[in-house]
Amino acid sequence: MGSGIWSTDVYASAAHHRKATGASAFAHTDSGATTTHPDLSPYKITRESRDSAEHPNSLAISVLFDVTGSMGHVPRTLQTKLPDLLGLLLRKGYAEDPQIMFGAIGDATCDRAPLQVGQFESDNRMDEQLGRILLEGGGGGQKTESYELAMYFMARHTTIDCYEKRGRRGYLFIIGDELPYPRVSRKMAHTLIGDPIERDIKVADMVAELTRKYDVYYILPAGTSYAGDREVLSVWRGLLGQNVLELDDLDAVCETIALTVGLGEDAIDLAQGLDDLAGLGSDAGASVSKALARLDRGTLVVSEPLDGLGGLDGLGG
Repeated sequence: MGSGIWSTDVYASAAHHRKATGASAFAHTDSGATTTHPDLSPYKITRESRDSAEHPNSLAISVLFDVTGSMGHVPRTLQTKLPDLLGLLLRKGYAEDPQIMFGAIGDATCDRAPLQVGQFESDNRMDEQLGRILLEGGGGGQKTESYELAMYFMARHTTIDCYEKRGRRGYLFIIGDELPYPRVSRKMAHTLIGDPIERDIKVADMVAELTRKYDVYYILPAGTSYAGDREVLSVWRGLLGQNVLELDDLDAVCETIALTVGLGEDAIDLAQGLDDLAGLGSDAGASVSKALARLDRGTLVVSEPLDGLGGLDGLGG
């Protein structure tokens, strides 16, 4: 996947048609569906970000969001801001050939759609992929969701040319507000993804494997159930170091993702990125600046696991 060119005009036309007809941008959810759309099933598939004559320098960018509880409004916000994200990546030259994959995370212990994964796309099909996500709004109610299964899928079931051909990691953004389970469950990996792994995998080991292929960021937005929660932040910082971003304005999520990619690709520094936002008429600059203040230019820092990380062993999974 990953062919074609993004068009803001096509996006605007589709949005206008939906408004005129009363259709939903999230048609699968709003149709009353209760299961994963078949196009987003993670079972026995691999998602690919590949170079082509049209896109010779593909860059894999994945955005996975928790859709449980108070996080369920995140993808609807993101969908309305897609033109801002693509505008910065493409028109401002943050990435030459971005290919974006959207997906959703729930709780494998109780949800009907605990992991949904789209395709890497370069054109307006990424909007279509968002529309097929089931916004289940479930979750287990115990401050944990199945982020570790999503990380397992990304590590072992994606093939990305930016890494395999050029040794450049892709980008993975996880937007959530809760803890991962302490281990990738052998049973869940087999049931949901189709992999007969021999034993459970500790989440810290999974992160170590994943970060060989992706620069991984965890974004915790304001207005969610566990925004600012010290335990959640401590555990994720033990796993990802400074790549844990607190965002005080959910509406700034697309701009935060775009500037993070621009920084990682050495296309901009933070001051330049903020100038770009101002030039586009965005009012997200203050929130983005605060969220990215801890990031060094183009640097992924993965901390040694915190001593307190062992506390995850007391959680289910």
